[in-house]
Amino acid sequence: MKKKALLFIIIAGVMWGTSGLFSHAFGLYGYTALQKTAVRGTVAFLCMLAFVAIRHRAAFRIKLTDLWLYVGIGVTLFGAAAAYYASMVLTSEATAVVLMYTSPIYVLIFSVLFFGERLTPLKLVGVGGMLLGCCFVSGVFEGFSGDLGGILLGLLAGVSYGAYNIFTKIALRRSCAPMSTTLYGFAGMAILAVCTCTPTEIFPKMMQDPAILIPLSLGLGIITYVVPYFLYTLALRELPAGTASALGIIEPMSATLFAIFLLDAKVTVLSVIGILLILGCVLLLSRPEPEKKE
Repeated sequence: MKKKALLFIIIAGVMWGTSGLFSHAFGLYGYTALQKTAVRGTVAFLCMLAFVAIRHRAAFRIKLTDLWLYVGIGVTLFGAAAAYYASMVLTSEATAVVLMYTSPIYVLIFSVLFFGERLTPLKLVGVGGMLLGCCFVSGVFEGFSGDLGGILLGLLAGVSYGAYNIFTKIALRRSCAPMSTTLYGFAGMAILAVCTCTPTEIFPKMMQDPAILIPLSLGLGIITYVVPYFLYTLALRELPAGTASALGIIEPMSATLFAIFLLDAKVTVLSVIGILLILGCVLLLSRPEPEKKE
């Protein structure tokens, strides 16, 4: 089952990696960072709502004592997405990716403090190697761009993403259904996103080219949100939060490959080194930890 959970994490990372493609397309039509977040969150919630209504109605039933967890998941999902897109605008996509994926550091700290997980040398080496590989992949060593506000927003995205892992892990430990966790997390995220953007501008922009933007909206919600987050939530049932978050860093690697082959991004020696380094760390973290001797 652990191998399946690792596969879920890798698939989710690849699907998250397509987010840059969708973001680039929406940017061409004048969508702001918050409006992209609103489209993504709303489509994801509506698709998830329809799926649950048809196939898993039991997911609507939750305990009121767990409500704070669903609120926390919604807030952290919104914070991660909105801060990430905003950081991308103020700095660059490369810088935003690096800052976003400082999240494994926060997850490891939270996991050690609240879950009693062991801070093993293997985890430290794996996370450190992945962060270094992420820097290589993004090209940050070839020219860091951005201002202080964008840098702080990128760090906020990382903290929010790390907190999402913790809230989700707590919810699953309290036997909350993964389907309920995903559904109500999306609901909270969508509500916050719509309330903070300028929703009256979204529909007119959509009508600029509905034949393209409507399918793009569906793809943004389903491919970059519904499916990967659900797979990630399932994986958290079998993996420690720190390990799951660290493996999720495969997103920048896949995002770089998509950019190279689909957006004609420039290939550098450092980006190739980063991809290989991230893959090596994925294999390293996939190894089972040795059993403790009595």
